[in-house]
Amino acid sequence: MFEVTVEQTFAAAHALRNYKGSCENLHGHNFKVQVVLAGEKLDDAGMLVDFIDVKNLMGQVMSRLDHQNLNEIAPFDVKNPSAENIAEYFFTEMSGGLANTPVPVRILEVKIWETDIQSATYRP
Repeated sequence: MFEVTVEQTFAAAHALRNYKGSCENLHGHNFKVQVVLAGEKLDDAGMLVDFIDVKNLMGQVMSRLDHQNLNEIAPFDVKNPSAENIAEYFFTEMSGGLANTPVPVRILEVKIWETDIQSATYRP
């Protein structure tokens, strides 16, 4: 089994619904996204997946969220924009973009860091 991990960051604001505390108010984070991909074999170049392709795919998802109020963007206009739900969103949005890789690859997990000491992970 091979694994590849890519991390990127984006800045966004959110307010948690159905939450009692300061995070129910609009506030912002410099989110860090960590995506771990896995597969059984390598391509002809000896890679599971090209880091650049993963960065580009992550960038497509992040471009919709960066410097936005997440509460105003689907699906977070309905679904609570918690770190857990953001991690699942990245998994869902990125999964379709991995269908045409040279070798079969899947997302093992997505981790969203709100701060240096707080994160949430989604694993399918």
